Amino acid sequence: MIPYGKQDITDDDIDSVVSVLKSNFLTQGPMVPKFERILCEYVDSKYSVVVSNATSALHIACLALELSNGDILWTSPITFTSSSSCALYCGASVGFVDIDPNTGLMSIEKLKEKLRVANKDGKLPKIVIPVHLAGQSCDMASIYKLSKEYGFKIIEDAAHAIGARYKKELVGNCRYSDITVFSFHPVKIITTGEGGAALTNNIDLYNRMNLFRSHGITRDKSKMKNPIEAHWYYEQISLGYNYRMTDIQAALGISQLSRLEKYVEKRANIAKDYTNKLDLDKVTPLRQMYNTKSSWHLYIIRVKDKKNRDKLVETLYSQGIGVNLHYIPLYKHPYIMEYGCNLIGAENYYNSAITIPLFPGILHNDINHIVNIINSNL
Repeated sequence: MIPYGKQDITDDDIDSVVSVLKSNFLTQGPMVPKFERILCEYVDSKYSVVVSNATSALHIACLALELSNGDILWTSPITFTSSSSCALYCGASVGFVDIDPNTGLMSIEKLKEKLRVANKDGKLPKIVIPVHLAGQSCDMASIYKLSKEYGFKIIEDAAHAIGARYKKELVGNCRYSDITVFSFHPVKIITTGEGGAALTNNIDLYNRMNLFRSHGITRDKSKMKNPIEAHWYYEQISLGYNYRMTDIQAALGISQLSRLEKYVEKRANIAKDYTNKLDLDKVTPLRQMYNTKSSWHLYIIRVKDKKNRDKLVETLYSQGIGVNLHYIPLYKHPYIMEYGCNLIGAENYYNSAITIPLFPGILHNDINHIVNIINSNL
């Protein structure tokens, strides 16, 4: 089976991990802060907190922004469950902003409309989480402008988008957000096995996230309540979580990050190959906005007729091609159906989208095989 996504592991990656396995530290050693520093240097942010996965990064981001009972968080319905679960972990409620089905990204017009109504009703969100679907950034400058008008905070869910650019700058610099979150799951652009990161330019948010990822424990004397007994003394000053990344994971991340630009370029070339070869009268790739440069985590096409889309999915599976759907609208899942909505853009997208394989190691012959099946079955 050709998977829709797959990691690329080199001898350099293996050597990097083995060097940690032979060292004195497997966790909480020098590799984690080194990985954080390199991440910041790469995207041009001030602070980075690497964690066990992107879900935990979203959670500590919400905690750092003091999301709690009675608060509201809005996100896209076309995303993985973590984008809403992070609010529910904090006791907040979730609302969904419709998307532009042509891009899969949060619609600025729909966001404006929803904010106007919420302002009138006294139900504005405390946090908005735009989702950079498939590796393309949302229109962050417009969202940031609205945040200043309506007073909400912004967490960029950039789980798909490390290496992507918005207005020629790398996603992750937090120019238009309070916090940006990356994922390092194996199918993402680079991997640490499992892992994530939360980046910010705000020292207070950094300190809070750093505390929340490690049990709420501090060794900072200025934050302690009781007399310090000795150099080994520490205190739990907040409820925290065991969301730490290991040195083993960080070593893999450092090695992978050194090839990030090459990965993005290779993914872009594969996407271009698909676009050139697919019959664009039968399928439509997600539209790329003029001021973005995708990292191409996913290559998503849309089929005009749902019945034909479903038939095509079954045909591709029968031929050993692991297509996927990113995503079922979150409001359709039983756990959060109580928030009830039916958004036209999200439904339009959901009834037409397919993710086809894209990863650095995919073979040229496999691309041609996939394209031939799609073109001949629609």
